[in-house]
Amino acid sequence: QVQLEESGGGSVQPGGSLRLSCVASESTSVKLDMSWFRQGPGKDREFVAVINWDGDNKYYSDSVRGRFTISRNSGTNKVYLQMKSLTPEDTAVYYCGARRPRTTSSANAAEYDYWGQGTQVTVSS
Repeated sequence: QVQLEESGGGSVQPGGSLRLSCVASESTSVKLDMSWFRQGPGKDREFVAVINWDGDNKYYSDSVRGRFTISRNSGTNKVYLQMKSLTPEDTAVYYCGARRPRTTSSANAAEYDYWGQGTQVTVSS
């Protein structure tokens, strides 16, 4: 059973930046596609970004493209989400999700097998 642990959340003013990290318990022994989702107050969990196991493919939701960057340490299951130009609409609990690699990337939370506990991001003046 793969366990994921997120870190890096916090409070920031609008226009600010944060970097989230997620590390899998199976750091190098298994290949994992890794993703970020978020769930705001009273909202469903929504896709943010995904990076495939070798880092060659990355996809973003329309709401974060150009502001957020997903990356990973080469050869490991440690992934980052660099967030810039944050707005109050980005306030949410951010979750790291992972699954064994498949042919295509997915923005569907139901297709991810492993989840972290989440880290809170609050954007407020």
